[in-house]
Amino acid sequence: MDSDTLAEQIKEHFKYDASEAPAPPLKQPFVIGVAGGTASGKTTVCDMIIAQLHDQRVVLVNQDSFYCPLSDGKLEKVLEINFDHPDAFNTELLLACMDKLKNGQAVSIPNYDFKTHKNIEPGRKINASDVIILEGILVLHDPRVRDLMNMKIFVDTDCDVRLARRIQRDTVERGRDIDNVLDQYDKFVKPSFEEYILPSKKYADIIIPRGGDNDIAVDLIVQHIRTKLGQHDICKIYPNVFIIRLTFQIRGMHTLIRDVKTTKHDFVFYADRLIRLVVEHGLGHLPFTEKQITTPTGSVYSGVVFCRRLCGVSIIRSGESMENALRACCKGIKIGKILIHGEGNDGRQLIYENLPDDIASRHVLLLDPVLASGNSAVKAISLLLSKGVAESNIIFLNLIAAPEGIHAVCKKFPTLKIVTSEIDMSLNKDLRVIPGMGEFGDRYFGTD
Repeated sequence: MDSDTLAEQIKEHFKYDASEAPAPPLKQPFVIGVAGGTASGKTTVCDMIIAQLHDQRVVLVNQDSFYCPLSDGKLEKVLEINFDHPDAFNTELLLACMDKLKNGQAVSIPNYDFKTHKNIEPGRKINASDVIILEGILVLHDPRVRDLMNMKIFVDTDCDVRLARRIQRDTVERGRDIDNVLDQYDKFVKPSFEEYILPSKKYADIIIPRGGDNDIAVDLIVQHIRTKLGQHDICKIYPNVFIIRLTFQIRGMHTLIRDVKTTKHDFVFYADRLIRLVVEHGLGHLPFTEKQITTPTGSVYSGVVFCRRLCGVSIIRSGESMENALRACCKGIKIGKILIHGEGNDGRQLIYENLPDDIASRHVLLLDPVLASGNSAVKAISLLLSKGVAESNIIFLNLIAAPEGIHAVCKKFPTLKIVTSEIDMSLNKDLRVIPGMGEFGDRYFGTD
């Protein structure tokens, strides 16, 4: 099969009637706050992050743009104004602009002139982006601004270095007299740093000593940002949701098992391969202890031993398709079964259960290839909890999951883990996963 034919098959496969499902949620940007004292190197750090994220859409918003313009009366007493005080900024306007950017809307940022202390028209237009960096001396001071951020950074630089940089900046770039700069520093800048800026350091997730001179810290920050950008939005909301790493092999197998034209034989073959990957990934979330062993060469190898008290529980009948893969990975593992019958669109009734007597002392791998509305999963998990199983000891394994199902399960059971191979777009009005793969049990077992 040539690449063009495969591309057409994939395109055709993922077509569906958009009227049958709600619109996909808006992708939320990753917001980074960068704070620190005057001339600490905040802008340099931001520029370094932007340079390394050259393949992403990144926008920089400066808190300095939101200084309150001075009236003519205040301009006459400009040397008596504390520009490092929280009241010097129009925080309400900053919040309004950030809210629009987070919701995918372009905004016009004020163009503040430091020589005239007024806004110059027109403002600076900023488009919505994947990453928003908010930089300023007090961006970590106001809790409303902090709540916008996914990552909070404080740039920590020696005060003598900052003063030297400020003198150079204000005299060269802003045309100020050196005596006025020093007087302003002693009267306003230093006291405000100690009262407002330095205390906000405790809210930072990451503290960068030496600012832009700390290449290693910036590299680590960029790596973390790239990891977060690569995550599905739901994984940013629920840290207990895990998606196996997507490769072209996995995407190719999904293409085959989702295709309505795929034969039963091929469907079972590729579904089994995907199930095995999900099971192995799920086992990686079990607790372990370190252990040293001796190899046949007489060498010592430092390894790990995973928890041995396991059992599987399949939700009949689709979940039974995952049992062989679990047995292949865990020799002699006990497997229980739960049968749940649907009642209407949201009701579920427990029909049958056969679980190990000692299940309360085990880690449980709950098996169901499709997480749709989450109603059956919630019923099954509630049963396990009633048997004494700790919520944190349950790992729910499935091939595909709908956002609605993940929300339903994670909100009710926040310490349970979900491991899946792909998160689909949504549910339609019949509570079927879109784009989905149809009735999994019928396709796997060859029934109607």
